[in-house]
Amino acid sequence: MSTKRDFYEILGVAKSASDEELKKAYRKKAIQYHPDKNPGNKEAEEKFKEAAEAYEVLSHTEKRQRYDQFGHAGVGSAASGGGGGFSGGGGFSMDDIFSQFGDIFGGHFGGGFGGFGGGGSRGGQHVNRGSNLRVRVKLNLAEVAKGAEKKIKVRKSVACSECNGTGAEGGSSYSTCTTCNGTGAVTRVTNTILGRMQTQSACPDCQGEGKIITKKCPHCNGEGITQQEEVITINIPAGVAEGMQLSMSGKGNAARRGGVDGDLLIVVEEEAHPELIRDENDLVFNLLLSFPTATLGGTVEIPTIDGRVKVKIEPGTQPGKVLRLRGKGLPSVNHYGTGDLLVNISVYVPESLSRDERKTIEKLEESESFKASPSISKRIFERFRNLFD
Repeated sequence: MSTKRDFYEILGVAKSASDEELKKAYRKKAIQYHPDKNPGNKEAEEKFKEAAEAYEVLSHTEKRQRYDQFGHAGVGSAASGGGGGFSGGGGFSMDDIFSQFGDIFGGHFGGGFGGFGGGGSRGGQHVNRGSNLRVRVKLNLAEVAKGAEKKIKVRKSVACSECNGTGAEGGSSYSTCTTCNGTGAVTRVTNTILGRMQTQSACPDCQGEGKIITKKCPHCNGEGITQQEEVITINIPAGVAEGMQLSMSGKGNAARRGGVDGDLLIVVEEEAHPELIRDENDLVFNLLLSFPTATLGGTVEIPTIDGRVKVKIEPGTQPGKVLRLRGKGLPSVNHYGTGDLLVNISVYVPESLSRDERKTIEKLEESESFKASPSISKRIFERFRNLFD
C-alpha cells in the first residue's frame, strides 16, 4: 500500500472543498514553499512538489473521483500492480509544475526563479508538449479478475528520424535567436506585495525555443514530427472497472521540435458476462431451481470466473435465499481484498401441467407439509423486503 500522505491533508482542505477552495489552498502552499522564498531548502522544494501533485489530481474532476474511490492506487503507479508502467499525478519536476500551474499565481511567479522556467518552459526556453492519446480497451471478466496484457496499434506523432526531432535539416540548420540571445524568454521585473518579482514570457520571435530554423527539414517540413503506427503493450491491473482511466506517461504524441511527449490514456470497457453480474467487487449469479430440487435438495453446478463448481442445495430451500461463496468475486484494484460470489435462489413454478401432474399436485395441496407456517411466511417476506432497503 502507498505511504503517500492524503492529498486533502496536504492542501489542508476538507473532502467537500470546492474548486475555488482547492485553488486558494494550493496557491497558499505554493507561495509558502516556493523555491525563491526558500533557496537551497530541499524540504521546502519537496513540499512545493507535493502540493502541486495534490492539486493536479484534485483539480481534475475525473482524477478526483478516482482518488476519492480508490485512493492513490486509482490515480498513480500503484494501480498498475507495481510494474505496469502507469503514472498518475506523481513524478513532478519543477519544470512540469511551472508549465502546468504557472498561471495560478496571478503573475507573481511563473519563470526565472531559482533556475526554473515557467509557462511551459525549461531553463527559460519554451518546451513543447505533445498531446495525449486516448484509447479504449475491452476486458472480459476473467481479465478483470487476473489482470491482462494487451497489445494495441495506434497511429501517433513520433520524432522525425531525419532531423532527430529538431525540425531543422540535418538537425543543425538553425541559428541563435538574437532577440532573446538563445534564452527563449524575455524578462521583466515588477513590484508586488512580496517584493520585486522577476517574470518571464516566451520570446515573440522564436516562440520561446531560443533558436530559429534557417533551413527546414524536408521530411517533416520543420515540425520535427511525423505520423507513424506503433504497437504498445499495456499492462492492465486486476480489479479495474468500467470507465476507469489509466495512463502511460510519455506514450502519447511526440512534441513538436523536441519537448515532452504526451501520455496514453486507457479507458476500460468491461464486457458483460453471459451468466455473472458484477456488483462492485462481488459477483452475482441468479440460480433458478426446479421445484423438486428446492424441496428434496440436491447438487447443482454454478459458474465462477475459474470454471463451474458444484454447490449443495439443502432440502426445503426457499426462494430468496442467498448462498455466499467467499473469495470467488473480484479483487480490489487497490489490493484491499477480494469480493464474494452471491447465489440468489429462485424456484421455478411450472406454467402448465398434464392431467396426472395436476391430480398429484391437488393431492399434495391438502398435506400439512405443503402449507407455509406463519414463521416461514414472515421469513420469506423479510428477505424480499431487504432487497429494497
